[in-house]
Amino acid sequence: MPPYSLTTREDDPVHIVRMIGRLAQMVIELRDEYVRDPRPDTLDQIERRLDELGEAREHLRERLHPKEPTEIEQDG
Repeated sequence: MPPYSLTTREDDPVHIVRMIGRLAQMVIELRDEYVRDPRPDTLDQIERRLDELGEAREHLRERLHPKEPTEIEQDG
């Protein structure tokens, strides 16, 4: 594995997958923090990261399965 990674465009699926990995790592770290010191603000952070993961999933789906233009959009 190279010591650096190639830059990617924001709409590139590789960029989205990397972001998902970073968010997943944050959730793991927040879990460990919560186990050590259960605090409501840590749970809030976990919930926000899970929301961001859901958004990233939707972005990935949009890139992998682009929406077909409707007849109105085509005639536009």
